[in-house]
Amino acid sequence: MKPTSGEPPRTLPSTAHPAEQPVLLDRPTNLQTRRIFVAATRMNEGKTTTCLGLFAAMRSLSSRIGFIKPVGQRFIEIDGILVDEDSFLLDKIYDVQVPLESMSPIAVDGTFTRRYLNNPERARNALIDKICRAFDRVSWEKDFTIIEGTGHAGVGSVFELSNARVARILGAKVIIVSQGGIGRPVDEIALNKALFDQEGVEVIGAVLNKVQVDKIPVVAKYAALGLERLGVPLLGVLPAQRMLSAPNLSQVVEEIGGRWINAKTQGETERIYRFVIGAMTAKGIVDYLLPGVLIITPGDRDDIILAAIASAGISGKKVISGIILTRDILPHPKLMELLAQTNIPVIAASEDSYNIASKINAMTIKTQPQDSDKIPVIKRLILDHLDMNRLLAAF
Repeated sequence: MKPTSGEPPRTLPSTAHPAEQPVLLDRPTNLQTRRIFVAATRMNEGKTTTCLGLFAAMRSLSSRIGFIKPVGQRFIEIDGILVDEDSFLLDKIYDVQVPLESMSPIAVDGTFTRRYLNNPERARNALIDKICRAFDRVSWEKDFTIIEGTGHAGVGSVFELSNARVARILGAKVIIVSQGGIGRPVDEIALNKALFDQEGVEVIGAVLNKVQVDKIPVVAKYAALGLERLGVPLLGVLPAQRMLSAPNLSQVVEEIGGRWINAKTQGETERIYRFVIGAMTAKGIVDYLLPGVLIITPGDRDDIILAAIASAGISGKKVISGIILTRDILPHPKLMELLAQTNIPVIAASEDSYNIASKINAMTIKTQPQDSDKIPVIKRLILDHLDMNRLLAAF
């Protein structure tokens, strides 16, 4: 694990007398660092995107910005420690200079809730203590700390650490992210705000995400009027960005359990904007041989594969972003030799075209550290469309 830039003052001695019971924190000792809790009305509404962009915007004002995701449900293992994916992502992009275990103190695995319910009182106090100490660590000598929630305001209630309660424990003010629109987001923000209100947590604004560009003026006007009636300022309307919802080819390969046949190095970062099932003739597939397109076809469709090879040879440029060969059927060896002379990414998969297309269509696309093309877009999204002055005025 990487070293820290500084150590917070210890609330307790590093060792205690064996007869003494350890004192558990029920709130952070840090009362100076300003803190903002980024919540959402549902999962996958743009919370992580907002945090990534907001961190960059805050860093343009001060180099001393902290980050924590107190409760994480999607995690990876780093040096034997379970770390939330979003904490790992943000650290990889910004090098926060805080131990990852402090940025992600609690990872909710498959048996977490059952373990908690077996001894809730003891577990609750220990978890709150862990969150508070982690917050103190990430906020040491910071001007501002961004806290990322998990799903809607009530997520975590089963183990008494809902987003609303965590925000109260940490003394944070909240912004709520919702998918764009007028009626639905205002209704759902009202529901979430009610739970934050119940915990005595101030909601200082809302962000509407994934709004079609031509609808932004209408959404911004009427959603703002609806939110104003709730006492929630509209801080920004973020336009839909096609790139942010498009997987790269390596994500697709992982989702379908495929294996690389050709051009893995060039293909891993290919962005997939559209997939086409190769059920037509070679003549019909020609119109789809474009960058960003993924062809899904059985390996014995020599005509479709030859059309792709010929197009690549004629143009000398990238023609498609990939081909998935279904049912583990590989082309004739001579065709395999021709494919090897192109830069067309080719993957083999065991399932049929329908099942593969269904899996791709149902994918949840999360930004990953290797998505270098997405990060500048996310940064500009917040800088250009979030009212930072209004946000900071709440503090």
